Amino acid sequence: MRAPVRPNLKDIAQRAGVSTSTVSRALSGSSLIAEATVDRIRALADEFGYRPNVRARNFRTQKTMAVLIVVRDIGNPFYLEVFKGVERVARQAGYSVLMANTEGDREREVEYFEMLSDGLADGMILMTGAVPGSVRKSARGFDNVVVALEMVEDFHVPQILIDNEAAAVAAVNHLIGLGHTRIAHIAGPIPEGMSIRRQKGYVLAMQKAGLEIPPHYVCRGDFTLQSGERCARALLSGEGRPSAIFVANDEMAFGVIRHACQIGLNVPADLSVVGFDNIAFSEAFLPSLTTISQPRLDIGERAMSVLLDLMNGKSLPADPTILPTQLLVRETTAAPPAALLD
Repeated sequence: MRAPVRPNLKDIAQRAGVSTSTVSRALSGSSLIAEATVDRIRALADEFGYRPNVRARNFRTQKTMAVLIVVRDIGNPFYLEVFKGVERVARQAGYSVLMANTEGDREREVEYFEMLSDGLADGMILMTGAVPGSVRKSARGFDNVVVALEMVEDFHVPQILIDNEAAAVAAVNHLIGLGHTRIAHIAGPIPEGMSIRRQKGYVLAMQKAGLEIPPHYVCRGDFTLQSGERCARALLSGEGRPSAIFVANDEMAFGVIRHACQIGLNVPADLSVVGFDNIAFSEAFLPSLTTISQPRLDIGERAMSVLLDLMNGKSLPADPTILPTQLLVRETTAAPPAALLD
């Protein structure tokens, strides 16, 4: 039995009434083709069931047709929606996506940049907030790297970001509006830019409201549930405990709520908690978590679209792309208990 004939670029080109080179550029994400034409060609490719001959194309172009998305902790569900957005755009352009996990290991971070330098991947979306010193000192400029969410200072590549400071201000102002005056903060890893700006937003909101920040009201975590529990243990023991905690990510916020329940505190009657990220579990959690929502799918799609432009030689503006956030008020915040009112 003969194998079915595999549709090719010429078939799509004839149907679309364009050249095969136009079809090739459209499917590879080229910005030189009109958006309407790209949409029409991609729709026809889906209709034909077209799949690129990866081995032949890789040999011809000297490309791997693979990109890396580098994250700090592959176990954090926050990255899954971002990955989905990256893969959605990548697949349309014929690229596969490999997720690389650093766990804060500097040697691993260097290895992933070396993969890029050695041509084992065509591009990288960096989400760790860390660029190894050896990479910064290297003579080679990286024209195939996009930074997403985690801010990297003095590393001049396109960045897809949110306004962490403004989002933190909104979270703390929500607590202040409910009547809280004893508001603590659990920060992410310092000195990473994202964590610094979320902490700065907390401080700005507290200062503007004329509220005191005792030294022990700020605890540094590492974005894991366990560090949220550890910080909650420190913040909620002894006198002068806070009536509310703004937490730099949802996973640490779950750790706070877990510990609060273990010591007999009710959330939100005794303690209000605000997270950051709006991972999928935040709405299903009991009580559902008040949090800052980031457009994770859009972040992934934008980052991959920009990376495709870079890999196709398009020059991009130096200013970062800032995407909007939203405060989602759910069940973990309420007015403070009378006993903790100043």
